[in-house]
Amino acid sequence: MSSFTLAHLSDPHLPPMPAARLRDLAGKRALGYLNWIRNRHKYHRRDVLDAIVSDMQAQAPDHIAVTGDLVNIALEAEFEPSRTWLESIGPPGRVSVVPGNHDAYVRATSNRFAQAWAGYLGDDQGRDGASSFPSLRRRGPLALISLSSAVPTAPLMATGQLGHTQIDALARLLAGLSTEQAFRVLLIHHPLRSNAYTKRLTDSHLLLALLKQHGVELILHGHDHVHSTIWIEGPHGSIPALGVPSASAIAHRQHPAAAYNLFSIQRDGAVWQVEQIVRGIDEGLRVRELRRVRLI
Repeated sequence: MSSFTLAHLSDPHLPPMPAARLRDLAGKRALGYLNWIRNRHKYHRRDVLDAIVSDMQAQAPDHIAVTGDLVNIALEAEFEPSRTWLESIGPPGRVSVVPGNHDAYVRATSNRFAQAWAGYLGDDQGRDGASSFPSLRRRGPLALISLSSAVPTAPLMATGQLGHTQIDALARLLAGLSTEQAFRVLLIHHPLRSNAYTKRLTDSHLLLALLKQHGVELILHGHDHVHSTIWIEGPHGSIPALGVPSASAIAHRQHPAAAYNLFSIQRDGAVWQVEQIVRGIDEGLRVRELRRVRLI
């Protein structure tokens, strides 16, 4: 079987932030807007994001996964540009998206992403929108399983939650896939383990229990804005779970500069083989290969 290439980027936090109206800046949004004006606008840059996307497209991946936080404080004015950006990456059939906590930042627009990104969230059964999770897309040898951990939270909190309805549906989906030879990829915004109380996936124990029982081959997430690889217990061994830096960021404090992952996936007899290629940006806004690892 020829190899299938999956690209993964996350947390573009699309710059620049649209102008906000005073009436929009109540509660959590006020703090988020202030943080953007004072800090985050210095680190999230459109030229960086454009360089990352251009390089990714030059690699001609078969499919692209975007694991959330396209917008910043979920202003109504942010969602149409986010749709335009998705369309610049590729059509809905070639791009899969899951929402992040910033995409559901406040209750007033907590489901607005589902309208703006129609088609990019949908599954192969024609379901679309916020209620379609978990969703299943089959692309080549891949079974792409998308989850939504995006929920509005209190100020200073960035936690995620799946909820029992989504967990129960995921259990049925994974059970159905367990007898197939598909390469199962789980897409979620929040990491499955976190030491940060304010940023954790609150019901990760339920998801971890499901994965221990049924397994997947690969987990992709965002949220932490760092390179990360952890190993999750599965039914037949450990499952790699990988995160990436923000796709629009310059290096700052503990956060590395923007990068994305490429996964070359192929089956050799009864065994899957996966090579991870990490490509990231340097000070001259040039994107180069950072490392290449045989993951599985």
